[in-house]
Amino acid sequence: MKKLLFGLIMSVCATLAHADYRFIVPQAPGGGTSVWATIVAKELEKKLGEKIIIEHIPGANDIPGFNKFHNELRKDSKVVMVAHGGNAESYLVHPVDYNYSEYAPVGLMNLDIIVGRRTDFKSPVRFSAGSGMNPDVMAITLLECGPLPNLEAYKKCYNEKIVYVEGMKGNDRRLSFMRGELNTTRETTAAFNKHVVPMIEKREAEVWFKHGILDLKTGKPTDDVNFKGKLFADVYRARWGKEPSGDFYNAYLLVKSYRDVLQKSLWVDKNNPNREKLIKALRDMLADPVAVAEIEKDTGKYPWIIGDDVNGAMKQLDSLLTAKALKDLVWWNTQILTQRAVYKDDLVKNRR
Repeated sequence: MKKLLFGLIMSVCATLAHADYRFIVPQAPGGGTSVWATIVAKELEKKLGEKIIIEHIPGANDIPGFNKFHNELRKDSKVVMVAHGGNAESYLVHPVDYNYSEYAPVGLMNLDIIVGRRTDFKSPVRFSAGSGMNPDVMAITLLECGPLPNLEAYKKCYNEKIVYVEGMKGNDRRLSFMRGELNTTRETTAAFNKHVVPMIEKREAEVWFKHGILDLKTGKPTDDVNFKGKLFADVYRARWGKEPSGDFYNAYLLVKSYRDVLQKSLWVDKNNPNREKLIKALRDMLADPVAVAEIEKDTGKYPWIIGDDVNGAMKQLDSLLTAKALKDLVWWNTQILTQRAVYKDDLVKNRR
């Protein structure tokens, strides 16, 4: 009997030791993060020497999956959280269980979002709401309204010039833009190339602006090699004759930067014994031009930040996290977008 029990215990331990890695994706299959995770997992497991399974945990605002990682899964040494920009936005203004400061980073891509509009564009802006899109409509409001004295003035201008359409799925949003029911859209680089560039080639659409890649040394957005020119600040300056600035701009820069820098990021528990193995596999993957080419088919050419360097990126993000900017962001969500949002004083007090 003792031998039998010992054998069973050893068998279970061996099974656990050789269990597959799991990538937790907080959305249903087919979403942008799901596609990215699938491509990265396929290339990463070649360097890791072990299988990676994609586990989808969808839910409202993509929050339940990340909450489950935080509460139940993160102590598993073979579980990796695949977080995205919508998670970062929720971290700032929504009631969530997860907290980036409690995990160890494996790596991330420092990404961008491209905003396009129809060539027959006329005011008001008609734009579809969605997860992670609030920074886009903030930027659009800044471009349409220009320098204004306070948040109430932006609220008035927003109500006059912006129609933010709720409840549209991705395919519906794209079809509505093609038909002209929406006159503005936003996409990742790969999706923009697929859905908007064909319209640009037919002179039905154009790049309006891009948010830019956050420079982790200066804290300012910089150019995106995938779409040269039309950086938000340059488009704003060309229209209004001055640099974007002020309280509303600072709130936009806060949420845009969190969203884009953390748009595709990999996290494990701080005490995960496999973290260094994962980081090494990620570095090996990024040194393989064939693997990189496969990933960039989906994402475009964007820089990776690996391992402890992510902590430096988080420190730069937190430098934008002032009480005023966060309060104004919450105000924007509740008073203008009429969405649920809460002010989190702990985020400001516990900055890196």
